[in-house]
Amino acid sequence: MAPTTTASPSPLKVAVLGAGNRGADVYADLISRQPNVARIAAIADPDPAKLTAAGRRFGLTESALFTEPPELLSRTDGLDAVVVATPDRFHVGPTVAALERGLDVLLEKPIAPDAEGVRTVRDAALRASGSVTVAHVLRYTPFFRTVKELLDAGRIGRLVALQQTENIGYYHFAHSYVRGNWRREADSSPMLLAKACHDLDIVRWLVGAPCAAVTSVGGLAHFRPENAPAGSTERCLDGCRVERRCPYSAVRIYLERFGGSRAWPNSVVAPGGDEAALRQALVTGPYGRCVYRCDNDVADHQLVQLEFENGVAVSLVVQAFSAEITRSLHAMGTHGEMHGDLDRGEIVLEDFASGRSERYRVGGDGNHAGGDAALVADFLDRLRRRRDGEAPGEAPSALTAAVESHLLAFAAERSRQEQRRVAADATGL
Repeated sequence: MAPTTTASPSPLKVAVLGAGNRGADVYADLISRQPNVARIAAIADPDPAKLTAAGRRFGLTESALFTEPPELLSRTDGLDAVVVATPDRFHVGPTVAALERGLDVLLEKPIAPDAEGVRTVRDAALRASGSVTVAHVLRYTPFFRTVKELLDAGRIGRLVALQQTENIGYYHFAHSYVRGNWRREADSSPMLLAKACHDLDIVRWLVGAPCAAVTSVGGLAHFRPENAPAGSTERCLDGCRVERRCPYSAVRIYLERFGGSRAWPNSVVAPGGDEAALRQALVTGPYGRCVYRCDNDVADHQLVQLEFENGVAVSLVVQAFSAEITRSLHAMGTHGEMHGDLDRGEIVLEDFASGRSERYRVGGDGNHAGGDAALVADFLDRLRRRRDGEAPGEAPSALTAAVESHLLAFAAERSRQEQRRVAADATGL
């Protein structure tokens, strides 16, 4: 008798809403690398060039490409999940629509740019059979997982204070928050929410207690018209006389620092283009503008002080003016202290009682120190378990956990604008 064979289950079907850097270059790319587990079934994006390029990249026919998320959701059958990577202000509608269809959602942060949007998504998730995983990728990194394990094990005694700094990087900030999609709060989100809801989520997770009060200061200090140097022009390729000395020169960033690369950030400036296309984009598009003459209004530096209910004091600094793009922390406890740098993948623990110093190397490969890949792997594994009738479990960055970081961001923004100490629940979500 011939042995019986069991057919392998068909790959999970995932749709991607938003074919930009995070949607196509990160999430869809990572999913497509596991063809036996999942495949990209459909993509939606209003930009015809991005949509066509993504369809070609992931082997989709024209019938699987849509300009609007509602059309994709209504005309694509058999989906297991949806990735929502649309611009910040268009997260709520597609997420709620996917939940109403019983789908699981991987939602790019932030959940929404305001408390009302967060409330809408939360309420929809409470009614739905599907779940929302927020892309707080730092929770998935080996670095922060190790920090959490060391703190929970009491390796520095009782945690008393924590300092965390997000160094955005001068060229990254100029690209995304001066010239790019997140430059205006009305079009996206406050900088703290757009960039550092990751960090607010992490410090809440590390501290392990609710936050009681928030104080914040900061603003737009540098990228303003009055700081434009003499001899500068509207665009970097307009004959600017100080272009060779300006660290924010579009020529220096895109054509020289990242010259020859079609990856980020050049992939955003001229998707799929060569150097000629990149240069033309700098002549006509937003990324060739002088950083002192853009329509940006988001803060370029911000300090947030958080008082937690268990007595831990936290300071978070988010700022544009650094050479490196990394996050660093200093945790201070009753019996020791810990220093760490995410980009270097290094943690140093000092034990006061023994006088010994321990060094941990916990780097991760890929974007966000391995966090992106680990997030996608966890998301797909929980989808598979749900499809197979198993209990999928809750994601490390489930919606219930992610909401609190957004509340902290809203409270910090109120504190910064009103110049006062604010209760952490002041948004009334």
